[in-house]
Amino acid sequence: MTVEDAFAIRNRGVVVTGKVARGTLRIGDTVRINGGPGLTVDAIEKFRKQCDEVTEGEDVGVLFKGIERRDINRGDVLTSSGETPPIEGTTVIV
Repeated sequence: MTVEDAFAIRNRGVVVTGKVARGTLRIGDTVRINGGPGLTVDAIEKFRKQCDEVTEGEDVGVLFKGIERRDINRGDVLTSSGETPPIEGTTVIV
């Protein structure tokens, strides 16, 4: 998931928004920002509705606790803990 926007909610954490590019995302999953340390997904919302799970193609907001707003920016990539983020400027030939 590529981060479209990020904002802090006082006493809750940091919310990032974007579209799930591939796979499934669930509350409790561990994700990495640009391949960094793992973060736990604390909540997921889709169109102001709480969800336990979202799949590829869905626009979502994901809540993280324990990080600061300055730690994540537009364009950052969230990946599952086992994936490596794409390298910018490279072309994939299939």
